[in-house]
Amino acid sequence: MQIRQVLAFSLALVLLASAGPVLAQRDNRPQQPAPADPDTVTLVRLVDAVAMGSQPAPMDIEVKWDTNHFVKGQAGVTYIPFTLSIDRTAMGTPSAALYIRVVDKNQPAPAAPPTAAAPPRYAWDNINFIQIPADGKVSRAIALQPGEYEAFIAVKERSAPVDPKAKPAPNAAAVPAGKVAVHRHSLSVPDFNADGLTTSSVILASGIEQVGQQLSPAEQEANPYVFGPMRIVPQLNSRFSKSQELNVVFWIYGAGAAANGKPDVLVEYNFHIRQPDGSEKYFNRTAPQELNAQTLPPEFSVAAGHQLPGSLAVGLTPFPVGDYRLEVKVTDRTNNKTVTQNVNFTVLPV
Repeated sequence: MQIRQVLAFSLALVLLASAGPVLAQRDNRPQQPAPADPDTVTLVRLVDAVAMGSQPAPMDIEVKWDTNHFVKGQAGVTYIPFTLSIDRTAMGTPSAALYIRVVDKNQPAPAAPPTAAAPPRYAWDNINFIQIPADGKVSRAIALQPGEYEAFIAVKERSAPVDPKAKPAPNAAAVPAGKVAVHRHSLSVPDFNADGLTTSSVILASGIEQVGQQLSPAEQEANPYVFGPMRIVPQLNSRFSKSQELNVVFWIYGAGAAANGKPDVLVEYNFHIRQPDGSEKYFNRTAPQELNAQTLPPEFSVAAGHQLPGSLAVGLTPFPVGDYRLEVKVTDRTNNKTVTQNVNFTVLPV
């Protein structure tokens, strides 16, 4: 089995104080490109009604939450890139308004209805105007404090721009036409700021690319899997062909420091294949990955909050077709603490 460790490339990230990009969000209602954009108003009011239980969630368009990952962000928040699957075939146009609202499940209800002077505040609240691709996959990101949340994902076919000087038709509908959908999804956001050894989500990717220049805020919003100089191409369904390469990327938090001030961490990767009867059989492993004073840049500092990357690239040609579990075991040799993560993937013939 050909193993290629990609630690050298991912070390470009370790001198960043945090791997999670900074995202812009609104404290209250989403920013509107026009004083009264009809699609924005429609989606905000629709989510209000669904959240309060005054109407069921419309499902003119099938919207699914495909996957998400948790990564330690800046200022104590958790950065959460995620991907939606939107049924493009159910839409008359690829142009859509996407409204994302996230509410804290433990936040008490307001004592009085919100007013224009005191609009509601949400854990996350934003709107995008996008083109839905043919495969329906749309990736974005949110940033949240640790806790329990419910996300409302509202999608609407984009209405034609409204001419503010035009007079409305005598019997014009109050709500702009277009198919709409609201999807609800619960999120349990981990706390990466607590003491103790832990890791981010383990991201399985079909590739890792270098980004030539820093992205603008708009570009970062549309490319949530760009971390500093590195673009991760996640394999969203975790299904790979034998001709592909399995890339593994994650970050390690809470490692202790040895006498030289550097961490001393060992990462082991063990592959298990699922048998026809549902049991598992050990398949293979890679050489352990060491993160210490000999392998890390001289500038690396635990005290400065630099993050340890774990990474691996494995050619899948030697893997028999089947379902696998990758066990990632991280050992902090400064205190003998360990943490284990497991991810599943499938190898297909082509």
